[in-house]
Amino acid sequence: MRVFFDSSAFVKRYVSEPGTDAVLEWCDRATEIGLSGIALPEIVSAFCRLRREERITDSQYRQLKTLLLADIEDAAICDLTPRVLADAVSSLENNALRGMDAIHIGSAMALQADVFVSADKRQREAATRAGLRVESV
Repeated sequence: MRVFFDSSAFVKRYVSEPGTDAVLEWCDRATEIGLSGIALPEIVSAFCRLRREERITDSQYRQLKTLLLADIEDAAICDLTPRVLADAVSSLENNALRGMDAIHIGSAMALQADVFVSADKRQREAATRAGLRVESV
């Protein structure tokens, strides 16, 4: 089963917060993990914010980044193709979304994800309208 994670969900794999257990369960169930090409910078940005706020140490930051980079080696990473962008624009025109959230939806559609996992309510609603099977974390 190809499970696509938006950045708000996949970051829970590395940072313990509400929804972490569900993300870990979806990772275990997945035969393939799907991510948008924008996921890496978004997740590293979250790690950097945690470091700036002194919620993690420099050493923890380096460890989290190493784990993330190792995990994405085996993931299906969706590039920003014309199809992804067209689906993202369609999602933006039909929903109240941020641009990056729409790119995740377009990426999941392009990868033909079996499940779309997100922590963002508006994004989940838009993904459902786009025809994706959606799970909340």
